[in-house]
Amino acid sequence: MNENKEHSPTTTRTVVVGIALIVPTVWICGCGDAPSFDILGSYFPAWLVCILIGIAVSAATGFCLSAGNQKLIRWSIVTYPCLAASIAFTLWLMLYS
Repeated sequence: MNENKEHSPTTTRTVVVGIALIVPTVWICGCGDAPSFDILGSYFPAWLVCILIGIAVSAATGFCLSAGNQKLIRWSIVTYPCLAASIAFTLWLMLYS
């Protein structure tokens, strides 16, 4: 019932060559042009700009809350980085998805 068929060296070689040709193309698929901004002659990736905007908005929120409502936010060392990250991710999805 079970027959042990050995593969010929030619078949094995063909499979190895096929895999060797496919694997690099899979790695190169993500190497397209990424969205970037030209700032003073240097190109910065768009995700970096989104992170900077998220940090700025988070800092502005903390500054506005420091006027007396700071007790509303507990664990501020965790809250503000999470706020900055969520703003950055939202901007990235809205602008570049």
